[in-house]
Amino acid sequence: MSAEPAPPVAPERHVLILGGTTEARRLAEALAREPAYASSYRVTNSLAGRVGSPVLPPGGTRIGGFGGVEGLAGWITAHGVTHVVDATHPFAERMSFHAAGAQALTGVPVLALRRPGWSPVPGDAWTFADDLAGAAAVLPSLGGRAFLTTGRTGLHTFAHLDATWFLVRSVDPPEGPLPPRMETLLARGPFDLVEERQLMARHRIDVLVTKDSGGDATAPKLTAAREAGIPVLVVRRPAVPDGVAEADSVEAALHWLGDGGVPAL
Repeated sequence: MSAEPAPPVAPERHVLILGGTTEARRLAEALAREPAYASSYRVTNSLAGRVGSPVLPPGGTRIGGFGGVEGLAGWITAHGVTHVVDATHPFAERMSFHAAGAQALTGVPVLALRRPGWSPVPGDAWTFADDLAGAAAVLPSLGGRAFLTTGRTGLHTFAHLDATWFLVRSVDPPEGPLPPRMETLLARGPFDLVEERQLMARHRIDVLVTKDSGGDATAPKLTAAREAGIPVLVVRRPAVPDGVAEADSVEAALHWLGDGGVPAL
């Protein structure tokens, strides 16, 4: 008697997570923790390598760029990637457009995982700018001692403001060109409300500059500014590229992956 043929083996799903954020790490942890996903998904986490000593999520890890749209598309094809989750920082605009371009070249679906942005509440005094250059243009009209929390890579945009004193907070030391009147604070969130109050008072901050990054890790600075009557200059986040699906939570991203990359209506 001939043996019955073995049942077909379902093809492995390979998820490439473009990461570096809390959401990216939580998604990788969920894929490793949940049996339904861990048994059928292989995960590769991609980190840009711009932060020293990053917190590594579970799964495979690669560090460094891909070499543009074509490089990313080639990596996706060569490594059998079936799903891409762009969980980079909401302001990592170049990487997001590279992911969208790779989707067009390969047909592999891309999901943009973006935490919800912040919204002002009663008592806030917010001014919005479309980008860092716009923020630099309006900043001198709002205050002279700025708490700048937009990251280290865009500091050159403020380098010409020689009348403004800056407290710059970043994970790694910033590189030039830099504002001439500046103090650097190296720190990684999450940040505590009590500490944020004390920090702004100690440095006599009279304007807070931030990107609309969203999330809880750095939100206490907004509360501290509101309590102290300090105006906030908020840089709006760039839009998700056309043709890319969106999710605002890890749970929604898992739902998208469970549907094979086709978001539920």
